[in-house]
Amino acid sequence: MAEPAAPATPADRSPLAAFWAAFSENRGAVLGLTVLAVIVLLAVLANVVAPYSPNEQFRDAVRASPFWADGGSSRFLLGTDSLGRDMLSRLIHGARISLFIGVAVMGVSFVLGVLLGLACVASTGPLGTAVDVVVTRTMDLIMAVPGLVLAILVVAVLGPSLANTIVAVTIVALPRYVRLVRASALGELGKDYVVAARVAGVRLRRLLFVTVLPNCLSPLIVQAALGVSDAILEAAALGFLGLGAQPPTAEWGTMLADAREFIRSNPWLVTMPGVAILVTVVSINLMGDGLRDALDPKMRRS
Repeated sequence: MAEPAAPATPADRSPLAAFWAAFSENRGAVLGLTVLAVIVLLAVLANVVAPYSPNEQFRDAVRASPFWADGGSSRFLLGTDSLGRDMLSRLIHGARISLFIGVAVMGVSFVLGVLLGLACVASTGPLGTAVDVVVTRTMDLIMAVPGLVLAILVVAVLGPSLANTIVAVTIVALPRYVRLVRASALGELGKDYVVAARVAGVRLRRLLFVTVLPNCLSPLIVQAALGVSDAILEAAALGFLGLGAQPPTAEWGTMLADAREFIRSNPWLVTMPGVAILVTVVSINLMGDGLRDALDPKMRRS
């Protein structure tokens, strides 16, 4: 009779299985991932899921109440805004725009941060030192200005629009990636495997991108996840101030700005976009905490 197979030990797991095992230990992270997956799915399928077009107006149902309030109906589950547009449809389409802003800002900041951070590390000689000094001091200057103030300044110069919002928030987020890549890469350069690669004659570009960079990705991935939520908040703040996406675009910050005058008479008009921002940001942050725990070997349980 064959003996039963021994249970798999942590060392026998594949890297993906070990990562998921560490990630799933954090129940909050799993909950955040689940909620975020639902939001992303709604954003991708917005044209199918949303009951109406986000800009379609119903003149016979201006500021209609949500279904649970007096006068509400199942026709508009979350009511309508001051122009008679369905709130549920605008929230679903707004998820697409807000997530697009967050992912676009994160992607551009990630790529530029890696390039500039590694450029600082690769700097050698007087000219290289000057590159390092210029880049790091520029990042310090950007970080010295409050993020929202800097974003407002950039949008004021470029003009309010969705594209300029992405540019402004990217400038605000960029120093975090540059400094993180530079610090992580400098910490790796003195290790034995990098010294061995140098002795073997590996070229500088291959040394940085193939040998050093993969070992710096763990903190970068966590920062990228949290950076999406920061970008969504910054974009919503700009939209609320009228400097982000312009009407009639269904963006959550713009929806807040359009509804603020009805905060007493029709509070759900302000509550719904605010709750959408809150749920999305909290779910991303919870997932980011789980990524940090799973990618940091010191925080994994044996």
